[in-house]
Amino acid sequence: MAGTIGPDGAGWVPDGALPLGTAFTLDAVAEDGQGQRAAQHSAFSTAARAHTFVAFFTPEDGSTVGVGMPVSLRFSRPIADRAAVERAVRVGADPPVVVAAHWFGNQRLDFRPQQYWAAGTKVTVALRLKDVQGAPGEFGTQSRDVRFTVGRAQVSTVDLDAHTLTVRAGRGGKVVRVLKVSGGSPEHSTYRGVMVVSERYKVTRMNSQTVGMGDEYDIKDVPHAMRLTGSGTFIHGNYWADPGVFGRANTSHGCIGLADDKGGASKDTPAGWLFEHTVPGDVLEVTASAGDFVPPQNGLNGWNLPWEQWVAGSALR
Repeated sequence: MAGTIGPDGAGWVPDGALPLGTAFTLDAVAEDGQGQRAAQHSAFSTAARAHTFVAFFTPEDGSTVGVGMPVSLRFSRPIADRAAVERAVRVGADPPVVVAAHWFGNQRLDFRPQQYWAAGTKVTVALRLKDVQGAPGEFGTQSRDVRFTVGRAQVSTVDLDAHTLTVRAGRGGKVVRVLKVSGGSPEHSTYRGVMVVSERYKVTRMNSQTVGMGDEYDIKDVPHAMRLTGSGTFIHGNYWADPGVFGRANTSHGCIGLADDKGGASKDTPAGWLFEHTVPGDVLEVTASAGDFVPPQNGLNGWNLPWEQWVAGSALR
């Protein structure tokens, strides 16, 4: 082990934390002013891990994402010493930008800049959790780097009163296309606020029982579905509704729907086109005259917290 002798010559400090569950030997030789030497041999072991934890990270290593993608870590065990764990994670960006951390409870830690990432930014997440004590008797096991790239900028706006989705791309936010949508009905209004696409499914099943709505619906082949919240809000294709509702009325159970064909094969329908031109991390800014605002911890939607509140959620301030 590399280390340093103390100024008084009576102590030694390792350069880093000693690995857990490891046996060590210590051999020391001392010499006094008269040249008399003494040697001592001793042995000790560090405690073995009682429990371990890891961080499951979003986005994936090597991925290309939209400008709204935060770094989100979900820990396999509750974290008691948040400061120690947060100190063991570093998020760097090229070009450089200030990135701050925010805890959502004791098992989720997110990082983001004050504004959306700039297109082309390369982000590195350094996880140095190995042997970090997150709670009494519980230690991290990871030491790895995760890298991802921010692709082109795409920030779309959804106006649920006008029933439109306006796709904007590039630094100037040039309008690429305006699509007709149908949002949540007055009884099941769609969340308002900033929502980030976290997952994409060409076809997926949607069952109302999984979101606490009883037997309202069970659609086994919803096409071109993209997740916006953890609680079940999607923007997706819809082939079963009257085509006249798109651009005219809000009739869904909370999702945002676009006209589509059954099967998810078409790239020419409004939903198919949007699916092909969307990546995880793309942003939808949803406005409406009524409806709840999306909780920032529901999905990857921390952008709904003002910067001061976001920074205040760090264990390190």
